[in-house]
Amino acid sequence: MASIFTKIINRDIPAYIIAEDDRHIAFLDIFPNTKGHALVVPKKETDKLFDLPESDYMALMQFARKVAQAQKKVFTDAKRIGMAVIGLEVPHVHVHLIPLNQMSDMDFRKKTELTEAEFKTLQKQLQQAFNNL
Repeated sequence: MASIFTKIINRDIPAYIIAEDDRHIAFLDIFPNTKGHALVVPKKETDKLFDLPESDYMALMQFARKVAQAQKKVFTDAKRIGMAVIGLEVPHVHVHLIPLNQMSDMDFRKKTELTEAEFKTLQKQLQQAFNNL
C-alpha cells in the first residue's frame, strides 16, 4: 500500500508543496514543530534512509540542502535550520528541516498551530526563495 507521502507525490492528497524535481519533493509539515517545518522526501518509496542507494542518498541530501537554504532566506531570525531523520511514523524516507531558535524546537511532541492562510503564505515564500537560489 502506498505511503501517505506517495499519495502526496501522486497528488492523491493535497500538500503545501514548496519544491520538487524529478526525484524529490519538499512540502510543509501540517503538524509542524515550528513555523516553516518542512519534509523532504524521495519520490521513490523506500522505508529506511540507509537502504537508499548511495547516489540516491547523496541526491536527497543535496536537495534537502537547497530547501534548507530557502528556509534560511525566509526565516532570517532562525539561529539554525535543524535536520532530523527519524522515520518511525511513516515507512517512507523523509528528512525533517526545522527552523530552530532553541533545542526544544526539535521536540516532536511540541507542535505549532498554523492557519491555512499562514501555510499558504509560507508555501509561497519558500517556493520563491527556492526558485531564486
